[in-house]
Amino acid sequence: MSGPVARGRAARSMLPSGPAKLPGVTGRIVGGLRSPNTSGVALKVLSIFGTRPEAIKMAPVVMALEADPAIESVVCVTGQHREMLQQVLDLFHIRPDHDLQLMTRDQSLNGLVAKAISAVDAVLAEVRPDRVLVHGDTSTAMAAALAAFHRHIPVAHVEAGLRTFDLSQPWPEEMNRCVIDLVGDLLFAPTATAKDNLVRSQAAGKMVVTGNTVIDGLEATLAAIAADPARQKGLEQEFAFLDPARKIVLVTGHRRESFGDGFLNICRALTSLAQRGDVQIVYPVHLNPHVQEPVREMLGSQPAIHLLAPLDYVPFVYLMGRADIVLTDSGGVQEEAPSLGKPVLVMRDVTERPEAVAAGTVRLVGTDPDRIVTEVSRLCDDREAYMEMSRTMNPYGDGRAAQRIVAVLKGDAIEEFCPAGDVSDDQ
Repeated sequence: MSGPVARGRAARSMLPSGPAKLPGVTGRIVGGLRSPNTSGVALKVLSIFGTRPEAIKMAPVVMALEADPAIESVVCVTGQHREMLQQVLDLFHIRPDHDLQLMTRDQSLNGLVAKAISAVDAVLAEVRPDRVLVHGDTSTAMAAALAAFHRHIPVAHVEAGLRTFDLSQPWPEEMNRCVIDLVGDLLFAPTATAKDNLVRSQAAGKMVVTGNTVIDGLEATLAAIAADPARQKGLEQEFAFLDPARKIVLVTGHRRESFGDGFLNICRALTSLAQRGDVQIVYPVHLNPHVQEPVREMLGSQPAIHLLAPLDYVPFVYLMGRADIVLTDSGGVQEEAPSLGKPVLVMRDVTERPEAVAAGTVRLVGTDPDRIVTEVSRLCDDREAYMEMSRTMNPYGDGRAAQRIVAVLKGDAIEEFCPAGDVSDDQ
Protein backbone atom coordinates (compact mmCIF):
# COMPACT_ATOMS: atom_id res chain seq x y z
CA MET A 1 0.00 0.00 0.00
CA SER A 2 1.32 3.40 -0.87
CA GLY A 3 0.78 5.98 1.81
CA PRO A 4 2.25 8.41 4.29
CA VAL A 5 5.40 7.59 6.19
CA ALA A 6 5.04 7.65 9.96
CA ARG A 7 8.22 7.48 11.97
CA GLY A 8 8.09 9.09 15.35
CA ARG A 9 9.34 12.66 15.15
CA ALA A 10 10.17 12.49 11.45
CA ALA A 11 7.90 12.78 8.43
CA ARG A 12 4.34 14.10 8.74
CA SER A 13 1.61 12.33 6.77
CA MET A 14 -0.78 14.18 4.48
CA LEU A 15 -3.94 13.04 6.27
CA PRO A 16 -6.48 15.89 6.59
CA SER A 17 -7.02 16.97 10.16
CA GLY A 18 -10.68 17.81 9.53
CA PRO A 19 -13.04 19.89 11.62
CA ALA A 20 -13.74 19.19 15.27
CA LYS A 21 -17.43 18.76 14.41
CA LEU A 22 -17.68 15.63 12.29
CA PRO A 23 -20.23 15.65 9.46
CA GLY A 24 -22.95 13.03 9.46
CA VAL A 25 -22.40 12.05 13.09
CA THR A 26 -25.14 12.43 15.68
CA GLY A 27 -23.15 11.78 18.84
CA ARG A 28 -22.84 13.86 21.96
CA ILE A 29 -20.51 16.88 21.96
CA VAL A 30 -17.64 16.46 24.41
CA GLY A 31 -14.66 18.61 25.23
CA GLY A 32 -11.03 17.61 25.22
CA LEU A 33 -9.08 16.48 28.27
CA ARG A 34 -6.88 19.55 28.41
CA SER A 35 -7.17 23.18 27.44
CA PRO A 36 -6.34 23.82 23.79
CA ASN A 37 -2.59 24.20 23.35
CA THR A 38 -1.69 27.83 22.77
CA SER A 39 1.90 27.66 24.06
CA GLY A 40 3.46 26.69 20.75
CA VAL A 41 5.18 23.72 22.41
CA ALA A 42 4.20 20.41 20.82
CA LEU A 43 2.48 17.81 22.97
CA LYS A 44 4.81 14.80 23.12
CA VAL A 45 2.82 11.57 22.77
CA LEU A 46 4.51 8.18 23.11
CA SER A 47 2.54 5.38 21.44
CA ILE A 48 3.49 1.90 22.66
CA PHE A 49 2.34 -1.37 21.08
CA GLY A 50 3.77 -4.79 20.32
CA THR A 51 1.38 -7.13 18.49
CA ARG A 52 -0.08 -7.29 15.00
CA PRO A 53 -3.67 -6.49 16.10
CA GLU A 54 -2.45 -3.50 18.10
CA ALA A 55 -0.43 -2.25 15.14
CA ILE A 56 -3.41 -2.53 12.76
CA LYS A 57 -5.56 -0.51 15.14
CA MET A 58 -2.88 1.97 16.20
CA ALA A 59 -1.60 2.71 12.68
CA PRO A 60 -4.41 5.20 11.88
CA VAL A 61 -3.77 6.93 15.22
CA VAL A 62 -0.01 7.13 14.67
CA MET A 63 -0.55 8.60 11.20
CA ALA A 64 -3.05 11.13 12.54
CA LEU A 65 -0.63 12.12 15.31
CA GLU A 66 2.13 12.56 12.76
CA ALA A 67 -0.11 14.72 10.60
CA ASP A 68 -0.71 17.25 13.36
CA PRO A 69 1.96 19.92 13.87
CA ALA A 70 0.77 20.47 17.45
CA ILE A 71 1.95 16.97 18.41
CA GLU A 72 5.38 15.40 18.62
CA SER A 73 4.81 11.71 17.95
CA VAL A 74 7.16 9.04 19.27
CA VAL A 75 6.60 5.32 18.59
CA CYS A 76 7.86 2.39 20.65
CA VAL A 77 7.24 -1.25 19.76
CA THR A 78 7.97 -4.10 22.15
CA GLY A 79 8.12 -6.90 19.59
CA GLN A 80 5.63 -9.07 21.49
CA HIS A 81 4.91 -10.30 17.98
CA ARG A 82 7.86 -10.12 15.64
CA GLU A 83 7.27 -11.24 12.04
CA MET A 84 3.53 -10.61 12.31
CA LEU A 85 4.11 -7.12 13.72
CA GLN A 86 6.64 -6.19 11.05
CA GLN A 87 4.11 -6.92 8.29
CA VAL A 88 1.85 -4.17 9.57
CA LEU A 89 4.65 -1.69 10.26
CA ASP A 90 5.78 -2.13 6.65
CA LEU A 91 2.25 -1.83 5.29
CA PHE A 92 1.58 1.51 6.97
CA HIS A 93 5.20 2.71 6.65
CA ILE A 94 5.63 3.07 10.41
CA ARG A 95 9.25 3.27 11.52
CA PRO A 96 9.48 2.98 15.31
CA ASP A 97 11.77 5.25 17.26
CA HIS A 98 12.32 2.45 19.80
CA ASP A 99 12.16 -1.32 19.15
CA LEU A 100 12.55 -3.33 22.34
CA GLN A 101 12.61 -6.80 20.65
CA LEU A 102 11.35 -8.50 23.80
CA MET A 103 9.86 -11.74 22.48
CA THR A 104 11.66 -15.04 22.78
CA ARG A 105 10.35 -18.54 22.04
CA ASP A 106 8.13 -20.11 24.72
CA GLN A 107 8.46 -17.03 26.91
CA SER A 108 6.14 -17.03 29.91
CA LEU A 109 3.66 -14.22 30.43
CA ASN A 110 5.41 -13.26 33.65
CA GLY A 111 8.75 -13.18 31.86
CA LEU A 112 7.35 -11.01 29.07
CA VAL A 113 5.60 -8.58 31.42
CA ALA A 114 8.64 -8.22 33.68
CA LYS A 115 10.90 -7.49 30.72
CA ALA A 116 8.36 -5.13 29.19
CA ILE A 117 7.95 -3.01 32.32
CA SER A 118 11.70 -2.67 32.72
CA ALA A 119 12.38 -1.93 29.05
CA VAL A 120 9.49 0.53 28.71
CA ASP A 121 10.63 2.30 31.88
CA ALA A 122 13.99 3.01 30.24
CA VAL A 123 12.22 4.48 27.20
CA LEU A 124 10.04 6.64 29.42
CA ALA A 125 13.12 7.97 31.18
CA GLU A 126 14.72 8.86 27.85
CA VAL A 127 11.70 10.26 25.99
CA ARG A 128 9.95 12.01 28.91
CA PRO A 129 6.58 12.10 27.13
CA ASP A 130 3.63 14.25 28.12
CA ARG A 131 1.36 11.27 27.58
CA VAL A 132 1.54 7.55 26.85
CA LEU A 133 -0.95 5.99 24.43
CA VAL A 134 -1.68 2.24 24.58
CA HIS A 135 -4.22 0.07 22.86
CA GLY A 136 -6.50 -2.77 23.84
CA ASP A 137 -5.72 -5.61 26.20
CA THR A 138 -2.33 -7.12 25.41
CA SER A 139 0.41 -7.80 27.92
CA THR A 140 2.42 -5.07 26.18
CA ALA A 141 -0.35 -2.52 26.76
CA MET A 142 -0.81 -3.47 30.39
CA ALA A 143 2.93 -3.40 31.13
CA ALA A 144 3.38 -0.05 29.38
CA ALA A 145 0.44 1.47 31.25
CA LEU A 146 1.85 0.31 34.59
CA ALA A 147 5.31 1.61 33.78
CA ALA A 148 3.87 5.02 32.86
CA PHE A 149 1.66 5.08 35.95
CA HIS A 150 4.68 4.40 38.17
CA ARG A 151 6.33 7.49 36.65
CA HIS A 152 3.20 9.66 37.03
CA ILE A 153 2.85 9.94 33.24
CA PRO A 154 -0.79 10.19 32.06
CA VAL A 155 -2.06 7.14 30.18
CA ALA A 156 -4.65 7.23 27.39
CA HIS A 157 -6.30 3.92 26.51
CA VAL A 158 -7.52 3.31 22.96
CA GLU A 159 -10.31 0.69 22.85
CA ALA A 160 -11.14 1.11 26.51
CA GLY A 161 -14.09 -0.47 28.26
CA LEU A 162 -14.36 -3.86 26.55
CA ARG A 163 -15.52 -6.39 29.14
CA THR A 164 -16.75 -9.93 29.59
CA PHE A 165 -16.72 -9.51 33.40
CA ASP A 166 -15.05 -12.93 33.56
CA LEU A 167 -11.30 -12.89 34.28
CA SER A 168 -10.88 -16.32 32.70
CA GLN A 169 -12.36 -15.35 29.32
CA PRO A 170 -10.41 -14.04 27.54
CA TRP A 171 -7.33 -14.80 29.59
CA PRO A 172 -5.25 -12.78 30.39
CA GLU A 173 -6.79 -10.01 28.28
CA GLU A 174 -9.74 -9.30 30.59
CA MET A 175 -7.37 -8.60 33.48
CA ASN A 176 -5.06 -6.54 31.27
CA ARG A 177 -7.75 -4.15 30.10
CA CYS A 178 -9.19 -3.74 33.59
CA VAL A 179 -5.76 -2.70 34.87
CA ILE A 180 -5.24 -0.22 32.02
CA ASP A 181 -8.65 1.35 32.55
CA LEU A 182 -7.91 1.63 36.27
CA VAL A 183 -4.70 3.63 35.77
CA GLY A 184 -5.72 5.52 32.62
CA ASP A 185 -6.93 9.12 32.89
CA LEU A 186 -8.30 9.24 29.32
CA LEU A 187 -10.40 6.32 28.13
CA PHE A 188 -11.29 6.12 24.43
CA ALA A 189 -14.27 3.76 24.34
CA PRO A 190 -15.07 2.39 20.87
CA THR A 191 -18.82 2.13 21.50
CA ALA A 192 -21.49 3.36 23.90
CA THR A 193 -21.63 -0.16 25.38
CA ALA A 194 -17.92 0.01 26.19
CA LYS A 195 -18.43 3.40 27.83
CA ASP A 196 -21.28 1.96 29.89
CA ASN A 197 -18.91 -0.80 31.03
CA LEU A 198 -16.43 1.84 32.23
CA VAL A 199 -19.17 3.58 34.18
CA ARG A 200 -20.26 0.24 35.65
CA SER A 201 -16.63 -0.45 36.61
CA GLN A 202 -16.39 2.97 38.28
CA ALA A 203 -13.41 3.96 36.13
CA ALA A 204 -12.12 7.38 37.11
CA GLY A 205 -10.73 8.53 33.76
CA LYS A 206 -12.46 10.83 31.27
CA MET A 207 -14.53 8.67 28.91
CA VAL A 208 -15.06 9.48 25.23
CA VAL A 209 -16.82 7.32 22.60
CA THR A 210 -14.65 7.47 19.48
CA GLY A 211 -15.56 4.45 17.36
CA ASN A 212 -13.00 1.74 16.77
CA THR A 213 -9.80 2.59 14.92
CA VAL A 214 -9.84 -0.82 13.21
CA ILE A 215 -12.56 0.54 10.92
CA ASP A 216 -10.28 3.46 9.99
CA GLY A 217 -7.58 0.97 8.98
CA LEU A 218 -10.01 -1.33 7.18
CA GLU A 219 -11.51 1.48 5.12
CA ALA A 220 -8.06 2.79 4.16
CA THR A 221 -6.97 -0.72 3.13
CA LEU A 222 -10.10 -1.36 1.05
CA ALA A 223 -9.64 1.98 -0.70
CA ALA A 224 -6.00 1.18 -1.45
CA ILE A 225 -6.94 -2.19 -2.97
CA ALA A 226 -9.72 -0.64 -5.06
CA ALA A 227 -7.39 2.06 -6.39
CA ASP A 228 -4.65 -0.35 -7.47
CA PRO A 229 -5.58 -2.74 -10.33
CA ALA A 230 -2.14 -4.33 -10.26
CA ARG A 231 -2.53 -5.15 -6.59
CA GLN A 232 -5.99 -6.57 -7.24
CA LYS A 233 -4.59 -8.84 -9.94
CA GLY A 234 -1.77 -9.94 -7.66
CA LEU A 235 -4.24 -10.85 -4.92
CA GLU A 236 -6.36 -12.84 -7.36
CA GLN A 237 -3.26 -14.76 -8.41
CA GLU A 238 -2.20 -15.33 -4.79
CA PHE A 239 -5.50 -17.09 -4.11
CA ALA A 240 -5.92 -18.73 -7.51
CA PHE A 241 -6.01 -22.13 -5.74
CA LEU A 242 -9.51 -21.39 -4.45
CA ASP A 243 -12.33 -23.30 -6.15
CA PRO A 244 -15.03 -20.83 -7.28
CA ALA A 245 -17.63 -23.63 -7.09
CA ARG A 246 -17.13 -24.09 -3.33
CA LYS A 247 -18.07 -21.84 -0.45
CA ILE A 248 -15.14 -20.34 1.43
CA VAL A 249 -14.97 -20.70 5.20
CA LEU A 250 -12.23 -18.42 6.54
CA VAL A 251 -10.83 -19.53 9.91
CA THR A 252 -8.64 -17.71 12.41
CA GLY A 253 -7.84 -18.96 15.91
CA HIS A 254 -5.23 -18.08 18.51
CA ARG A 255 -6.82 -17.57 21.96
CA ARG A 256 -4.83 -18.89 24.91
CA GLU A 257 -7.96 -20.15 26.66
CA SER A 258 -8.46 -22.55 23.70
CA PHE A 259 -4.98 -24.09 23.92
CA GLY A 260 -5.22 -27.84 24.39
CA ASP A 261 -8.71 -29.36 24.18
CA GLY A 262 -10.21 -26.24 22.63
CA PHE A 263 -8.00 -26.38 19.56
CA LEU A 264 -8.39 -30.14 19.29
CA ASN A 265 -12.16 -29.65 19.20
CA ILE A 266 -11.88 -26.89 16.60
CA CYS A 267 -9.76 -29.18 14.42
CA ARG A 268 -12.32 -32.00 14.78
CA ALA A 269 -15.06 -29.63 13.62
CA LEU A 270 -13.04 -28.46 10.62
CA THR A 271 -12.24 -32.05 9.67
CA SER A 272 -15.97 -32.84 9.67
CA LEU A 273 -16.86 -29.75 7.65
CA ALA A 274 -14.19 -30.56 5.07
CA GLN A 275 -16.09 -33.77 4.23
CA ARG A 276 -19.15 -31.85 3.01
CA GLY A 277 -17.80 -31.51 -0.50
CA ASP A 278 -19.21 -28.02 -1.09
CA VAL A 279 -16.87 -26.00 1.14
CA GLN A 280 -13.20 -25.14 1.25
CA ILE A 281 -11.60 -24.03 4.48
CA VAL A 282 -8.85 -21.42 4.45
CA TYR A 283 -6.92 -21.17 7.69
CA PRO A 284 -3.96 -18.77 8.10
CA VAL A 285 -2.34 -20.45 11.11
CA HIS A 286 -1.01 -18.36 13.99
CA LEU A 287 2.70 -18.81 14.66
CA ASN A 288 2.27 -19.81 18.30
CA PRO A 289 3.43 -23.46 18.60
CA HIS A 290 0.40 -24.26 20.78
CA VAL A 291 -1.67 -23.49 17.68
CA GLN A 292 0.67 -24.72 14.98
CA GLU A 293 1.23 -28.21 16.35
CA PRO A 294 -2.37 -29.48 16.70
CA VAL A 295 -3.56 -27.71 13.55
CA ARG A 296 -0.76 -29.03 11.33
CA GLU A 297 -1.03 -32.53 12.77
CA MET A 298 -4.81 -32.89 12.49
CA LEU A 299 -5.59 -30.84 9.39
CA GLY A 300 -2.44 -30.96 7.28
CA SER A 301 -3.56 -33.87 5.11
CA GLN A 302 -7.11 -32.64 4.41
CA PRO A 303 -7.44 -31.68 0.71
CA ALA A 304 -10.35 -29.29 1.33
CA ILE A 305 -8.42 -27.41 4.04
CA HIS A 306 -5.80 -24.87 3.01
CA LEU A 307 -3.38 -24.13 5.85
CA LEU A 308 -1.53 -20.90 5.17
CA ALA A 309 1.23 -18.96 6.85
CA PRO A 310 -0.03 -15.84 8.64
CA LEU A 311 -1.14 -13.36 5.99
CA ASP A 312 -0.18 -9.75 5.62
CA TYR A 313 -3.09 -7.46 6.36
CA VAL A 314 -3.93 -6.56 2.74
CA PRO A 315 -4.28 -10.21 1.59
CA PHE A 316 -6.26 -10.99 4.73
CA VAL A 317 -8.71 -8.15 4.07
CA TYR A 318 -9.04 -9.37 0.48
CA LEU A 319 -9.70 -12.91 1.70
CA MET A 320 -12.33 -11.68 4.16
CA GLY A 321 -14.03 -10.01 1.24
CA ARG A 322 -14.12 -13.27 -0.73
CA ALA A 323 -15.14 -15.50 2.17
CA ASP A 324 -18.71 -16.71 2.59
CA ILE A 325 -18.45 -17.46 6.31
CA VAL A 326 -15.91 -16.34 8.91
CA LEU A 327 -15.11 -18.66 11.83
CA THR A 328 -12.89 -16.92 14.35
CA ASP A 329 -11.92 -16.19 17.93
CA SER A 330 -10.35 -12.86 16.99
CA GLY A 331 -11.69 -9.63 18.42
CA GLY A 332 -10.63 -7.54 15.44
CA VAL A 333 -12.22 -9.88 12.92
CA GLN A 334 -15.50 -9.67 14.86
CA GLU A 335 -15.39 -5.94 14.17
CA GLU A 336 -14.17 -6.03 10.57
CA ALA A 337 -16.15 -8.86 8.96
CA PRO A 338 -19.66 -7.43 9.65
CA SER A 339 -18.56 -4.31 7.78
CA LEU A 340 -18.05 -6.55 4.74
CA GLY A 341 -21.41 -8.30 5.10
CA LYS A 342 -19.92 -11.59 6.28
CA PRO A 343 -21.62 -13.86 8.85
CA VAL A 344 -19.26 -14.39 11.78
CA LEU A 345 -19.27 -17.43 14.05
CA VAL A 346 -17.15 -16.78 17.13
CA MET A 347 -15.37 -19.76 18.68
CA ARG A 348 -15.70 -18.42 22.21
CA ASP A 349 -18.31 -18.74 24.95
CA VAL A 350 -18.39 -15.02 25.71
CA THR A 351 -17.47 -11.87 23.81
CA GLU A 352 -16.58 -8.36 24.88
CA ARG A 353 -18.02 -7.12 21.57
CA PRO A 354 -21.77 -7.67 21.98
CA GLU A 355 -22.99 -5.06 19.50
CA ALA A 356 -22.85 -7.27 16.39
CA VAL A 357 -24.28 -10.22 18.37
CA ALA A 358 -27.26 -8.04 19.26
CA ALA A 359 -27.58 -7.03 15.61
CA GLY A 360 -27.60 -10.67 14.52
CA THR A 361 -24.50 -10.65 12.31
CA VAL A 362 -22.27 -12.44 14.86
CA ARG A 363 -23.08 -15.64 16.76
CA LEU A 364 -21.18 -17.33 19.59
CA VAL A 365 -20.50 -21.05 18.97
CA GLY A 366 -17.74 -21.86 21.46
CA THR A 367 -15.32 -24.69 20.71
CA ASP A 368 -17.82 -27.56 20.83
CA PRO A 369 -17.29 -29.42 17.54
CA ASP A 370 -20.94 -30.41 17.10
CA ARG A 371 -22.13 -26.84 17.51
CA ILE A 372 -19.49 -25.47 15.13
CA VAL A 373 -20.49 -28.01 12.48
CA THR A 374 -24.20 -27.35 13.01
CA GLU A 375 -23.91 -23.56 12.72
CA VAL A 376 -21.61 -23.58 9.69
CA SER A 377 -23.86 -26.15 7.98
CA ARG A 378 -26.92 -24.05 8.70
CA LEU A 379 -25.36 -21.06 6.96
CA CYS A 380 -24.31 -23.23 4.02
CA ASP A 381 -27.70 -24.92 3.59
CA ASP A 382 -30.26 -22.28 4.61
CA ARG A 383 -30.10 -19.23 2.36
CA GLU A 384 -32.60 -17.29 4.45
CA ALA A 385 -30.51 -17.84 7.58
CA TYR A 386 -27.41 -16.80 5.66
CA MET A 387 -28.99 -13.61 4.33
CA GLU A 388 -30.25 -12.73 7.81
CA MET A 389 -26.69 -12.84 9.19
CA SER A 390 -24.96 -11.22 6.23
CA ARG A 391 -26.54 -7.78 6.48
CA THR A 392 -23.82 -5.20 6.03
CA MET A 393 -23.73 -3.10 9.17
CA ASN A 394 -21.16 -1.51 11.36
CA PRO A 395 -21.82 -0.69 15.01
CA TYR A 396 -18.09 -0.25 15.60
CA GLY A 397 -16.96 2.83 13.72
CA ASP A 398 -17.19 5.29 10.85
CA GLY A 399 -13.54 5.69 9.84
CA ARG A 400 -13.02 8.82 11.98
CA ALA A 401 -11.91 7.33 15.30
CA ALA A 402 -8.28 8.40 14.97
CA GLN A 403 -9.35 11.94 14.13
CA ARG A 404 -11.47 12.09 17.29
CA ILE A 405 -8.67 10.70 19.44
CA VAL A 406 -6.14 13.28 18.27
CA ALA A 407 -8.64 16.11 18.70
CA VAL A 408 -9.35 15.12 22.31
CA LEU A 409 -5.63 14.77 23.07
CA LYS A 410 -5.18 18.38 21.95
CA GLY A 411 -8.13 19.63 24.00
CA ASP A 412 -10.54 20.17 21.11
CA ALA A 413 -14.26 19.46 21.34
CA ILE A 414 -15.63 16.60 19.26
CA GLU A 415 -18.87 14.79 18.55
CA GLU A 416 -18.76 11.29 20.00
CA PHE A 417 -19.29 8.36 17.65
CA CYS A 418 -22.86 7.19 17.31
CA PRO A 419 -23.82 4.47 14.78
CA ALA A 420 -26.23 5.48 12.05
CA GLY A 421 -29.79 5.12 13.26
CA ASP A 422 -28.91 5.45 16.93
CA VAL A 423 -29.64 8.55 18.96
CA SER A 424 -27.59 9.39 22.04
CA ASP A 425 -29.33 9.77 25.38
CA ASP A 426 -28.19 13.37 25.54
CA GLN A 427 -29.95 14.41 22.33
